[in-house]
Amino acid sequence: MRSDPARPATDRLSLLYHVSQSFNSSLDLDLVLNRVMDQVVELMRAERGFVMLLEDDGAPVFRVARGMDHQTIEDPEFQISRGVVERVAREGEPLLTSNAQTDDRLSLRVSVQALGLRSILCVPLKVQDRITGVIYVDNRLQAGLFTPDDLELLSSIAHSAAIAIENARLYRVAVEKGRMEREMQVARELQASLLPRTTPQVPGWEFAAAWQPARQTSGDYYDFFAAREGEVGLVIGDVSGKGMPAALFMALTRSIVRASLAGPTGLVERIERANRLICADSTAGMFVTLFCAEIRLATGEVTYVNAGHNPPLLLSGGVGDDRLEELHPTGMALGILEDAPFQQQTVQMAPGELLLLYTDGVPDATQASGERFEMPRLRRLLLEEGSGTAQDVLSTLAGSVAAFTGTCEQFDDMAMVVTRRLAR
Repeated sequence: MRSDPARPATDRLSLLYHVSQSFNSSLDLDLVLNRVMDQVVELMRAERGFVMLLEDDGAPVFRVARGMDHQTIEDPEFQISRGVVERVAREGEPLLTSNAQTDDRLSLRVSVQALGLRSILCVPLKVQDRITGVIYVDNRLQAGLFTPDDLELLSSIAHSAAIAIENARLYRVAVEKGRMEREMQVARELQASLLPRTTPQVPGWEFAAAWQPARQTSGDYYDFFAAREGEVGLVIGDVSGKGMPAALFMALTRSIVRASLAGPTGLVERIERANRLICADSTAGMFVTLFCAEIRLATGEVTYVNAGHNPPLLLSGGVGDDRLEELHPTGMALGILEDAPFQQQTVQMAPGELLLLYTDGVPDATQASGERFEMPRLRRLLLEEGSGTAQDVLSTLAGSVAAFTGTCEQFDDMAMVVTRRLAR
């Protein structure tokens, strides 16, 4: 699209509106800069276009350089007259020349002569009378390409572009300064939205679950899934890493695991399928530890695969410390090795027995002195307080961890699922 002095004012206003809308439709600085450059090169029918932003010391730095074919220009530093750019950036006034080779203002500049520059149009980017950068377009072959009308149009575009670029830049600064807080908030909201709103309600069984995000977020989650007739499925997982990447990977993992668990094949085959899919999508080297179980409600038979997760604790109705059985890993974490082998195991839950699933945020909970909650404390607490309802046991465990850590900020999420088979 070419600027046209005969274009009605309404058309020009419409053009500026749509251009401004395009610039302001994103807060991604790189995307905004590219949109500005592509629009300007097209509208000005320029051979080349450059956007430079001013550093704190006032020096203009190239941020995007484009040719008329939308191709990125390599090494733009050596393909432009910095004298023109620096003049506009310093004075804040636009510059238009129909032939830089004969323009008294520019003809003596070595770069102008060496590069064979002819038509040049350069306007400042201003935000509240503060110069933030420049937009530069040129044509090395054709003189007289740009007109005063082009100058007026580009100045108007630059006004909108400057605001959009500044908003995107300020957003990037804000993101960088407050990244951890925002990551925590967004990850927490994401995770919370993906957690089950209720626990299964089935005769003869109780289920309770809790999830506590830390100040620095990770990717812990739990889930219940529809197993075969007469069964309830349980999942608890812990994604490697922290922050937004972990939260996003958790969401991906949850979706993959849910989809993979649907089907008539054995549990281990479904987990293997999930692992292959996670490996295919895990481009950042992330992985997830996962415990997955299917409980046959009538018999209490629990079939499970423990993919590198913290061993769940099965509390029986016997006496002494031997009442606690650990369900050790039966394979490595998901997302590490595509053809990793897994095994499924089976345990029996008798009436009155209880199963605790947890993520490592529980034993790793830390108080201000640096002391950790650790597994011996969790085991002892479960032995002493594990006779109540599933919800009572969960509340006791969560309350004990909270009392232990006090006001000390934690560095890992915590998730727990308590399952009890009711006594007859």
